[in-house]
Amino acid sequence: MAIPYPQLFATVKPPMEAGLPSQSSPLSLSPVILTQDDLKKIAAYKAVEFVESGMVLGLGTGSTAKHAVDRIGELLRQGKLKNIIGIPTSKKTHEQAVSLGIPLSDLDTHPTVDLAIDGADEVDPGLNLVKGRGGSLLREKMVESACKRFIVIVDESKCVHFIGESGLAMPVEVVPFCWKFSAQRLQNLFEYAGCVAKLRTEKESSSRPFVTDNGNFIVDLYFKEDIGDLKIASDKILRLAGVVEHGMFLDMASTVIVAGELGITIKHKGDHHQE
Repeated sequence: MAIPYPQLFATVKPPMEAGLPSQSSPLSLSPVILTQDDLKKIAAYKAVEFVESGMVLGLGTGSTAKHAVDRIGELLRQGKLKNIIGIPTSKKTHEQAVSLGIPLSDLDTHPTVDLAIDGADEVDPGLNLVKGRGGSLLREKMVESACKRFIVIVDESKCVHFIGESGLAMPVEVVPFCWKFSAQRLQNLFEYAGCVAKLRTEKESSSRPFVTDNGNFIVDLYFKEDIGDLKIASDKILRLAGVVEHGMFLDMASTVIVAGELGITIKHKGDHHQE
């Protein structure tokens, strides 16, 4: 059951204040319409409530994670959080954290991360994820696989019945060498699911390949059907020479915070119930 949001109703001004003829009707309440970005921010702020002073934090990448990083920076400035060390999952997040005054380090110095907060592109009922539509899947997976707790923050549009259901990309990072060969092999792996493999470009109208922070390309896989057992699919992908990493994050999320129009739902790994 979703936890309802407090104060999500805006008071409508009395008719006289609004410049309308006076009526004897009492004040009415109108619900606030939440945008998708509002929902992302609500989920992000909820996740930051789990952050404690002295933690080493994995700082995610993307439009939802950005709100969490902003909030951590704000709490540090206010003195409500202290002695935080952040490990960014992309160059973009690194720049954001530096601008906010968040102290940074890396996995070489801090191989164990207390908590990571990041968004996701898809979340299935088993809390398996698709990530990497922003292009940072490799560094995200490295940091988030090293953390004691991984909190995923999403709006309700990201919840799916099975991985790939949205029809949007499941990214695979590949080396640039013979990327067409790699893309064709990936497409052939999932021919039974109607897979189409496409090289990601900088812009839809551009032919210039998108280059990751690691100097690699991304091949986006689009599925028409359920690909079946995700661990088997993962192993098949990673066995292909030329593949660096894929965007399926399996059995990694500890907690998923979902912000929807009716409130926040918190799902925990292994739980048969949700808050």
